[in-house]
Amino acid sequence: MTPAELPETAAPGDPSPPPGLVVVGRYDRDPGYSVDRPAGADSWLLTWTTSGRGLVRQGTAEAYAGEGDLVVLAPGVRHRYAVAPGARHWGFWWAHCQARPAWAAWLRPYAVADGLYAVTPVPGALHDRIGTVFRRMLADARWIGTGAPPPAGLADGDPVAVAHGSAARELALCALEEIVLLTAAAAHEPAPLPGVDARVRRAEELIAADPGAPHTVGSLAAAVALSPSRFAHLFARQTGRSPMRAVREARLRHAARLLENTDLTVERVAAASGFPSPFHFNRVFRERWGVPPGAYRSRVRNGP
Repeated sequence: MTPAELPETAAPGDPSPPPGLVVVGRYDRDPGYSVDRPAGADSWLLTWTTSGRGLVRQGTAEAYAGEGDLVVLAPGVRHRYAVAPGARHWGFWWAHCQARPAWAAWLRPYAVADGLYAVTPVPGALHDRIGTVFRRMLADARWIGTGAPPPAGLADGDPVAVAHGSAARELALCALEEIVLLTAAAAHEPAPLPGVDARVRRAEELIAADPGAPHTVGSLAAAVALSPSRFAHLFARQTGRSPMRAVREARLRHAARLLENTDLTVERVAAASGFPSPFHFNRVFRERWGVPPGAYRSRVRNGP
């Protein structure tokens, strides 16, 4: 995939970049701009706001994105993002990628909902440095592996770059890792949102801590001292998905990370991720990521 094959701007119905690619860009959008992805994206989406204000929603949770805010969406979470009501515009850097395993721990304290993270407030002293990293990442993504990478900055009329080749992808991921680490280390951990039930948060923590465990609606409900019916209703109302849908998505994300970062067989990845049947695992993995597990591993490691 090349920048020319991407839509000028993401819009309702536009597919997200496929797994394995690193895509970075810079937008400045007027009121009325919005993207709605009921099935989520196939990759992580990171946004860094430089001016104006955006609004990111996942289920019933939402996060406003002002200058210096990093808002992150995990794959497979229903979401919508837009210029915030009343804002004159929204200027932001964005990147689609497959997150490195360490990022989850750095982002976890800033979780607003399952798969939605708002890292804020980031001290103003870091804003210029983070902007510089994004500009460098945009340039590095265009590097073809010979000579020096192009100068950092926005090329006229070319605000989007797709990292092709292993060196360009790794440089771009290193830049993103620097951004996530800087913002997560410097921001102040937010207090829990008053509208999010602590029992729902606890259930999400249990799922995230061990996706491959034999979770059921009954076991999760018992862990937070609720009846199964009450728990299922509360969880779905606050997160926009059923408990078992959340479990399945967590398992699929865990399986993808194992395929990316280990040499375990597909059968062992399935078992470690909570899928007792390799045939079922292959089917749901392909439905989620668009390719079978083995092909996913090959594409992530060797490029599209």
